[in-house]
Amino acid sequence: MYLKPLSVDAIPSALVNAERYRFLNEPGEAESICLDVLAVSPANQAARVMLILALTDQLLDEPGALPKARALAAELDDAYEREYYAGLVCERRARAQVARGGHGSSEVAREWLKDALVHYDKAEPLRAPGNDDAILRWNACVRLIEQCPESDVSDDPRLLMLE
Repeated sequence: MYLKPLSVDAIPSALVNAERYRFLNEPGEAESICLDVLAVSPANQAARVMLILALTDQLLDEPGALPKARALAAELDDAYEREYYAGLVCERRARAQVARGGHGSSEVAREWLKDALVHYDKAEPLRAPGNDDAILRWNACVRLIEQCPESDVSDDPRLLMLE
């Protein structure tokens, strides 16, 4: 069997469908659509971003999703988007860790959140005027760190350098 190629004219509606599948909690379907778009338009940044989001939706269930999402974020064309989505991957990995729970999960989640903060801090000066998404994500990470047990971050050198 073989995969049938998507027509280039269908890319916009395919990406709308991918977003719809993500909202329906069917990230595997969204991932498949993004792969079809990227097969005919490999440089399509919107498809890459949607694929990152679909992969991070699967972090609890799909062990291979994390390295794929990280690699895609690192390959984005725009420097702001590279940092922002690298931060988002780390943040969503932390949230998956919190949801998974278990011994040491808060400590692991905090480490991922600290990595996310570093990326969001790098993204902030690269943002377009009026785009405070990196700041919003930063604040969400800080709040989650504060909710994690044993969250003494005052001695963490990655955070001290950000002050």
